[in-house]
Amino acid sequence: MPTLGIIGGSGLYELSGIAATEEVTVETPYGPPSDAVVRGRIADTTLLFLPRHGRGHRLPPGAINYRANVCAMKKLGATHLVSVSAVGSMKEEIRPGDLVIVDQFVDLTKRRISSFFESGIAAHVGLADPVCPQLAEATARAAAKAGAKFHRGGTYVCIEGPQFSTRAESRVYRSWGVSVIGMTNMPEAKLAREAELPYATIAVATDYDCWHETQEDVTVDAVIAVLGKSLLVTKRVLAELAQTLPDARKSPAYGALKSAILTDKSLMSQATRAELEWLL
Repeated sequence: MPTLGIIGGSGLYELSGIAATEEVTVETPYGPPSDAVVRGRIADTTLLFLPRHGRGHRLPPGAINYRANVCAMKKLGATHLVSVSAVGSMKEEIRPGDLVIVDQFVDLTKRRISSFFESGIAAHVGLADPVCPQLAEATARAAAKAGAKFHRGGTYVCIEGPQFSTRAESRVYRSWGVSVIGMTNMPEAKLAREAELPYATIAVATDYDCWHETQEDVTVDAVIAVLGKSLLVTKRVLAELAQTLPDARKSPAYGALKSAILTDKSLMSQATRAELEWLL
């Protein structure tokens, strides 16, 4: 039975048609996730919702326990993982309120732990295509069916934050040809691949960052205003997606660890084995 994990805003678990909701507290080797996970069901699909910043938006991007969040989803049986994130648009044609189903990332974060494999075990998963193409395509079909204004494909540049970028930085990122800018999808996408979870992102454009000459520079008030209006259509997309999830076995994430671990099993410590028991 498919299980769709959704990491995003607190209001997303208020989907129409969702049944049998309950809150689940998950313990992980990396500490607690951002909040309790809300579990429910649409038709034959189990849904798992985790507010990335915690309810009440307590956690800034750099303080999110990304490892615990992905681990919690995996331990609860997620077969697919979708991220919903507010972003700035780096292209004129991506207007505030539009959704972007990205397919690439540039990671500019600096202080975040980006792997489950640290001292005691070495692993190198392939990440050429960090977004599962099958899950992204299913998300795009769900967006079309939900009547959303969306863009298929694009690159998400992830900065450390919590400050918005400078005007000079914004112009540099635009020169790279990226589509959107945000602070939260890395190292989430990397960890999802290590956890062998098909991963996709619904990026909700809320502003034009600070590069646009005729638009106001990004502010928290502007982000919240546009995000609130986009929440309804995003919920419709997720509800449609939950009923049309692709076969996880066809994802590049499936079996990603099979040939990625280099360390001889006989040399792995008991502590390392215990920490990664949920994964290995």
